[in-house]
Amino acid sequence: MKKLAITLFLAVLLLPLSSLTVSAAGGAALEHSGANVGDRASLQRGAKWYVNYCLGCHSISYMRYNRLAEDLGLSEDMVMENLVFSNAKFADTMDIAMHPDQSKSWFGKTPPDLSLIGRSRGADWLYSYLRGFYKDENGEWNNTVLANASMPHVLWTLQGIQTPVYRQETDASGYTQEVIDHFELTTPGTQSPEEYKETARDIAAFLDYAGEPAQLKRKGIGVWVILFLVLFSLVAYLLKAEYWRDVH
Repeated sequence: MKKLAITLFLAVLLLPLSSLTVSAAGGAALEHSGANVGDRASLQRGAKWYVNYCLGCHSISYMRYNRLAEDLGLSEDMVMENLVFSNAKFADTMDIAMHPDQSKSWFGKTPPDLSLIGRSRGADWLYSYLRGFYKDENGEWNNTVLANASMPHVLWTLQGIQTPVYRQETDASGYTQEVIDHFELTTPGTQSPEEYKETARDIAAFLDYAGEPAQLKRKGIGVWVILFLVLFSLVAYLLKAEYWRDVH
């Protein structure tokens, strides 16, 4: 009985740590996003930003518009008027019109489908990536989370253009190199820095949700499962005590 109780306690304790491990999988110093898939308004805003700025190149082909509407509390008319800019139907998957061969010739490689990016990278990685774009000394887009990323900063009109300020850093072997100390916003965007943080957080939350839409229900059911196991353990212990009373 004691072993069962300890096992249940550890299961409850370690649940929040699973997402933390995935978020840190990128190997970079990530910012905490604060993304919350339980915040329906955040997911709605994230869907809006995604279809306007990302869906032109990055499909999320495991997601259907009607499933999106059901989970995010949107009507069919709202989805078709605000989130569908092609001839897609309400029950279609969220694919792009661009052919893979065309995208490869234009961009050098085919932009990946982002259906599972939230599960593989985590919300903190996505948030840090969207905030990590800057113009390097060659005037090219670069990123602190994914160096030399081939993707341009499609949200630059919102965030603006930030340029790095460097500092000298010496490692344990005595080698000195320049590292980014902080950024300066040299060209303001249409959003303030705080507003852009919210936009990046909303997109990260939306992609986290899109990677596993069932988590909206799974996490709610999980609480009841744990409560049932705790109650069942108590009943099992009382039943065991009753049986052994007769044996003794």
